[in-house]
Amino acid sequence: MPKSRASIFEETETPALDVSSFAPKISVDTTAPQQEQVREVSKSARFTSREPAALKGEPKGSKRLPRRYRTGRNVQLSIKALAETVETFYAITDEQRWVLGYTLQRAVEALQRELKQSK
Repeated sequence: MPKSRASIFEETETPALDVSSFAPKISVDTTAPQQEQVREVSKSARFTSREPAALKGEPKGSKRLPRRYRTGRNVQLSIKALAETVETFYAITDEQRWVLGYTLQRAVEALQRELKQSK
């Protein structure tokens, strides 16, 4: 005979669960080792840190501020580029006080002109 699942709509006659003995820990564990000791032991045992490593080619703390503008551009372009190229692209955008989409548009137009001239 198959077992049926308990219905959430049926009243059951099971006693209520007593959770009165559960409470948050109030005192600090004085037997725990100091954080510096734990670091030293883990370092000597060659445990690797779970902290994220800095990305190659990107200096530490070089996170850019978010850029959100309403320009009517609604197609996203995701590309891989060298870190130097990306930094130059952002530097030009910041220097000219343009938005990223306009910088890309200008770069593509300049490349088209250059290619027409080289023909």
